[in-house]
Amino acid sequence: MALRAIPIRRAGNRQSLFMGGDRELVMFAGLMAFALIFSAQELRATVVGLLLWFGALFLCRRMAKSDPKLRFVYLRHRRYKPYYPARSTPFRLNTNSQGRQYR
Repeated sequence: MALRAIPIRRAGNRQSLFMGGDRELVMFAGLMAFALIFSAQELRATVVGLLLWFGALFLCRRMAKSDPKLRFVYLRHRRYKPYYPARSTPFRLNTNSQGRQYR
């Protein structure tokens, strides 16, 4: 009996994007811009809030275009960074005992 091939449709395997960017980052940037505009209620705060919103939306769209899961990659990188082992320069002379530990 041969294995049956089941196609995976694009619509069921699509990333959760909002306005072209990562859903949570876009909504959080909108919330911050909204809070800045309506808490200060000044023209300068409105301009800064709109610049913040459109700048964050532009960056989120570029980030999602390169990799839709880039936020998770960055968070995992930040979590693992304290555990990276120390590395020496390529000019270090390793002894035989140091080379044997990687076999």
